[in-house]
Amino acid sequence: MSMDFIEAMNELEREKGISKDVLFEAIEAALISSYKRNFNTAQNVRVDMNRNTGVIKVFARKLIVDEVLDPRTEISLPASREINPHFQIDDIAEIEVTPRDFGRIAAQTAKQVVTQRIREAERGLIYNAFVDKEEDIVTGTVQRQDQRNIYVDLGKIEAALPLSELMPNEKFNHLDRIKAYITKVENTTKGPQILLSRTHPGLLKRLFELEVPEIFDGVVEIRSVAREAGFRSKIAVHSRNEEVDPVGSCVGPRGTRVQTIVNELRGEKIDIVRYSDNVDEYVANALSPSKVLEVQVFEEEKMARVIVPDYQLSLAIGIKGQNARLAAKLTGWKIDIKSETQAEEELGRPRTHDGEMHQDSVSVD
Repeated sequence: MSMDFIEAMNELEREKGISKDVLFEAIEAALISSYKRNFNTAQNVRVDMNRNTGVIKVFARKLIVDEVLDPRTEISLPASREINPHFQIDDIAEIEVTPRDFGRIAAQTAKQVVTQRIREAERGLIYNAFVDKEEDIVTGTVQRQDQRNIYVDLGKIEAALPLSELMPNEKFNHLDRIKAYITKVENTTKGPQILLSRTHPGLLKRLFELEVPEIFDGVVEIRSVAREAGFRSKIAVHSRNEEVDPVGSCVGPRGTRVQTIVNELRGEKIDIVRYSDNVDEYVANALSPSKVLEVQVFEEEKMARVIVPDYQLSLAIGIKGQNARLAAKLTGWKIDIKSETQAEEELGRPRTHDGEMHQDSVSVD
């Protein structure tokens, strides 16, 4: 092995962060297999590669015995003492058996080992770079599509965006820029595999963190997210500073912050509501944009009965029950919605509310 190869090993250590000693050990281990395979021997051998010169030597390792039964693995004491006069029975004698043309085999083997280790090291670096980004947003470029996935170039690796994780009627073309949420990063035998999603509720949460400085700084926190991707979402926010309006912060000046997110999600409607430890207030907020007259809380069943004005019933329930369903996901409470008239008829309750409950929420289309 030439000095150029040793210098190349040093360069790999500097540029790729691959330990030179690890490479040497891997090459030596591979050379033992190559020697046995190419020279059809069952000898116990050791390969030594000089770390400074690259010179490779092969040594047969033989047990020193009184009577030799297998000359491939054993050597007599008198024969061993021709090598070293201090050898004793049961010591291991090493005899150089380097083949004349072993250099060619060594060069091929070393190249294969180094190439494999470089590939493994690069995979490891990519995995380490992305495993910490699990449950975060990445931006990439659409490269290609098959029957199951869209493949997105993230710079160092292609990630897979399953077609099932696209929003309804969402299509991307070659070289389109795309934001997506990393749902899983796995280190497989074929290298790192990254799965993306455009429908995960986490995407909405991360988009708000990117667009709203108060959330990024921790002044405003997102308490809950409920999403039916491509149609409507609800997000509950809370402020740690009484002087900061959490809903207003998310909406932004003239609605610019939330509108950026709506545009990214292809027009998905977003209801931003104020979180409250008071269940009836929180449930009323969660049913935005519907107005609420009264909320009755049943702690044991974790159910809330909501009474709304007659003209607001369809709005409170939403198309195919979507608004009520999202409110229940957001709050974690079962919600039973009744109109004012239904409440009177079924519950025998007179109208006791001239006005509506105060709600702190905003609905954005």
